[in-house]
This record gives sequence, C-alpha cells and structure tokens, in this order.
Amino acid sequence: MKLDSRTLRLIAVGASVTANCMPCLEANATKALEDGADEQEIADAISVGRLVRQGAASKMDRYTASLSQAFATFSPSPDGASQGGCGCDAREG
Repeated sequence: MKLDSRTLRLIAVGASVTANCMPCLEANATKALEDGADEQEIADAISVGRLVRQGAASKMDRYTASLSQAFATFSPSPDGASQGGCGCDAREG
C-alpha cells in the first residue's frame, strides 16, 4: 500500500467507530498516536466514523419502518436472497 502507517491507522479509527468495535478503536487510536497522529486527527477520524455509521443506521431505520408498514405484502425472492443483499443471511450452507 502507498498510504503511510499514520494514515492507515486514522482510517482504521474511523472504521472502528463505524463497526461499533470498542477494542478496535482503542487499539487503532493507540497505534495512530504511536505513528505520529495527534489527538485532533484522531477526533476527526472518530467524527467521520460517526457520520458514516449514522448514515447507515438511519437508512436501515427507514427500511425497517417501511417493512413494518408493508410486511403483509413482503415477499422474499425465490432463492431466499434479498435483492441487492450483502450475503449476511443466517442460512447454513
């Protein structure tokens, strides 16, 4: 990778927040400091992670609200996969 270690760790800080992983956040923030990031850069990366997480969560909230209103007409696809799904279903394969 062409990104330096400090930049990678700052990205990982934001990704840790987005993923709701406290141990990852603590580890990556510590490593970011060791790699030369300052506290403001870490705070900025945390803010970006929060924005991404909030955007995804609000989209999911709207989707689940629409499902609860229209569940009677909800029909999964014949193969059991949602349209445009991410593949995280609970089926055993």
